Amino acid sequence: MVDFQSRDTRRHDEDEESVETEPGRESEDSTPTDETGRDDDHRTTDEDHHAHDVDTLGAAVVTVSSSRSLSDDPSGDAIVAGLEDAGHKVVSRDLIDDDYDGVQGSVNALVGRDDVDAVVTTGGTGVTPDDVTIEAVEQLFDKELPGFGELFRLLSHDEIGTKVVGTRATAGVVDGVVVFCLPGSENAARLGVEQIIVEEADHLAGLASREE
Repeated sequence: MVDFQSRDTRRHDEDEESVETEPGRESEDSTPTDETGRDDDHRTTDEDHHAHDVDTLGAAVVTVSSSRSLSDDPSGDAIVAGLEDAGHKVVSRDLIDDDYDGVQGSVNALVGRDDVDAVVTTGGTGVTPDDVTIEAVEQLFDKELPGFGELFRLLSHDEIGTKVVGTRATAGVVDGVVVFCLPGSENAARLGVEQIIVEEADHLAGLASREE
């Protein structure tokens, strides 16, 4: 005859034993967690995140225009001022015509320089036939940074409304150098530099130039 009472008593005792040992038990695959419940592998400090930032950015500024000169270049001036005010160094400043090969050749030459961490162009991002900066530069991108153009248009909407659909500002990485393409207007150039580029360029440049 089976003693059900005896069997139930043993099972109850075993369950209590299991409950008592559970809190202190550590399995082989247990991972230490912090007070928020996140495991150590997913904890990243702000200092770690910016460990590869470039302290002083070496920047090249390129104005794309067939009607301006370096002595009459308010957009280029705004970019230079924004970069220098943020503690970065402008190592090159050029003005080139609205020409596909000229724009592409200029950017390609600049990213090959050891003292250039970032290139900022202004002009040629619209929709007229001679706006060729985006077509010329995008062909060089190893990686595109679509978030730059998205954020630029979002911020610009506060100033120019739905006209933002006519700007094709973009950014990307070419041979380990981050390249930003801004519109040719002075206000747009200032907004792009002061509200986006100086906030992120040193971090992006550091990541883009890291050796694997």
